[in-house]
Amino acid sequence: MTDIRNIVVLTGAGISAESGIDTFRDAGGLWEQHRVEDVATPEGFARDPGLVLGFYDMRRAALGDVRPNDAHRALARLEKAFDGKLLIVTQNVDDLHERAGARNVLHMHGELNSALCNICGTRSPWNAPMSADVHGQRPECPACEARSLRPDVVWFGEMPYQMERIYAALREADLFVSIGTSGAVYPAAGFVRDARELGARTLELNLERSEGSHWFHESRQGRAGELVPAWVDEVLGS
Repeated sequence: MTDIRNIVVLTGAGISAESGIDTFRDAGGLWEQHRVEDVATPEGFARDPGLVLGFYDMRRAALGDVRPNDAHRALARLEKAFDGKLLIVTQNVDDLHERAGARNVLHMHGELNSALCNICGTRSPWNAPMSADVHGQRPECPACEARSLRPDVVWFGEMPYQMERIYAALREADLFVSIGTSGAVYPAAGFVRDARELGARTLELNLERSEGSHWFHESRQGRAGELVPAWVDEVLGS
């Protein structure tokens, strides 16, 4: 792999599942016992903001009980040791990549530890609850003091973040690697096709073949905690 100078890695729910974080939804259309439409859409938030804020408060608090796994740590090791460029684009809203030591991470679907103000549009680091307190008051926006915070998470029907930066990285990539993704959710599911048509080599590391496996030059099946460190060893060893 001596000709590889620019790598784009896409990570999905499968990499964090091995740390104990539930995957996005099961076959019944539920997400941690909630209908996706109720907790992951702007319409759901408009109908019942208390339900949505409480749901994300619980998910945010649960981050304290999980730790990065060998796959997260391997990518951080690659970022530190690789001589070229590496961008980690994650669909996950957890902070496990950063806690493993990675720095060049782009959260295309937002972050649990961030709040977005519906009034002024400011994004702020956030680790506290967003739901109303015993007095019925929701916390204030640090910038404008409006009580209008929502999770800084991209819901269905909303545009993922920093798409221009992602596509610019794909245009420069020599290698595109997808880790722990279903290949079913767009626009991320289309990145492999874009990268391949632009001339990049493409590699899939997944528990099983995804819906987009046929677009990859190579697809390896197994646990991310085993596949990713082995692949990183290959890259750094070459």
